[in-house]
Parts: sequence; C-alpha cells; structure tokens
Amino acid sequence: VQLQASGGGLVQAGGSLRLSCAASGFTFDDYAIGWFRQAPGKEREGVSCISSNDGSTYYADSVKGRFTISSDNAKNTVYLQMNSLIPEDTAVYYCAAGWPHCSYGMDYWGKGTLVTVSS
Repeated sequence: VQLQASGGGLVQAGGSLRLSCAASGFTFDDYAIGWFRQAPGKEREGVSCISSNDGSTYYADSVKGRFTISSDNAKNTVYLQMNSLIPEDTAVYYCAAGWPHCSYGMDYWGKGTLVTVSS
C-alpha cells in the first residue's frame, strides 16, 4: 500500500495550493481518503475526507469554504484544493486511507508534504 502526498510548498497568505494524494495497493473505490495536518508543536488534526464509494465529504470547521476535496477514481488520486490560505494553515499535510467510510479510522498513512503560508 502506498499513499503519496505531493503539492506542498511556500505560498503567501491569500494564495492557493493543490495537494495530491496518489494511492496504490488497495481497492481505491472501497476506501475513504482523508487529509490530516500537523503544525509544529500541535497535535495532528483532520482536515477533510472523501468517501470514494459515495462521494460524501467532510471538512473541519477551520477550512470550510476555503478547501475543497475531490477524487479522481480513474487515477486513484484525491486532491485537496486550498484557497485563501492563512498562516495558521502552515503544517505538514498527510493523506490516509480508511475502510469503508470517513467516519471510521484510517488504516494506511502516507508521508507528508509541507505547506508553509507566509504572512
């Protein structure tokens, strides 16, 4: 099982980034894919999640209206479009996969990608 997150970088406040999570080694359509983040000195928190089987989505209150999660099942890839970024969004972002739905725990984790938002 592999989950490869990419797309992080340095961006100014108000800017945008799109993260990608490429998955392999499991039946993508049966799993939910979630994005999590961990800022320095803080606990990891859930950011967003999408269930590949029914397309249902979840967003943390802190990112609602700014972030959009989507899934390309043909490419086994989930995207996180992040707009109107603020310095508080600075963190390492991880993607993870869980069966069978976002409301369940994550089974597989990938390495993170660093997002830095400058003020």
